[in-house]
Amino acid sequence: MINKEVVAEAYRKIQDEICTAIEVADGWGRFNEESWQRDGGGGGRTRILQNGAVIEKGGVNFSAVQGNLPSAVKKSLNVESDEFFATGISIVIHPNHPMVPIIHMNIRYFEMPSPQANGGLLRWFGGGIDLTPHYIFEEDASFFHGFVKSVCDNYHPNFYSKFKDWADDYFFIKHRNETRGIGGIFYDRLDPEKAEIGWNEIFEFSKSLGRSFIPIYTELINRNRDKVYTEVQKQWQYQRRSRYVEFNLVYDAGTKFGLETNGRIESILMSLPPQANWVYDFKPETQSDEEKTLNLLKKGIDWIS
Repeated sequence: MINKEVVAEAYRKIQDEICTAIEVADGWGRFNEESWQRDGGGGGRTRILQNGAVIEKGGVNFSAVQGNLPSAVKKSLNVESDEFFATGISIVIHPNHPMVPIIHMNIRYFEMPSPQANGGLLRWFGGGIDLTPHYIFEEDASFFHGFVKSVCDNYHPNFYSKFKDWADDYFFIKHRNETRGIGGIFYDRLDPEKAEIGWNEIFEFSKSLGRSFIPIYTELINRNRDKVYTEVQKQWQYQRRSRYVEFNLVYDAGTKFGLETNGRIESILMSLPPQANWVYDFKPETQSDEEKTLNLLKKGIDWIS
């Protein structure tokens, strides 16, 4: 039977698996762990790897927290109760190599008491995975989206197309009129009615998505880690990181939820890179790789065909 304890334990195990695999893929760096307790209830494990062979800063965080929702969050979720439980894994990896992409993944479960809901609980799963290359290589984009689609197709034939469109809309920097990267999938408040599959299948989908991280990112690291790059390309990497920062601080729902529910600041802001640059009124050279990348930061691109 699926309950919050079963979900949290599964997510803890996936955190362990991912951290072990990332250390192997990096070849040098090791995670440092901080266990923490939340004042309102619950806690988590924040794991950070810094100054590795490939990974400049990466976080793989697990949390299982409970308590009372602030009125603003309660209103945004459109729920009656203010009691909640939430558990999940959140991952952001910032490589030191400009040809290796930034990657983000999140899987989560949320529940709260509700007399109107089946079994007295209002609950759902959410999550997603997306890629933010500093330089877009179409063969890497095709591999990434193809892998994610294969995960989705194991559970429902419409998941990939539906969740890809959702990601395109979600990971969009409105004030720049560009996507954060090449997207991926994103979903929220997924229950049997919306998913058209049962709770067990939704839970299995969540775990499968979590376990897709290892083969996806290991492959992308190995494809690109030995490529030679210039100082110009390194500076471009810092510029692209600045857009990542802008999205996370202005639009990201997870960041807002963590800050508004008295979350642990270091864990919430682990998604930010160690360095990012803002260049005034930057214009890429015509037909440069930088211009090509900017021209591909759009919604609705079919990366697989």
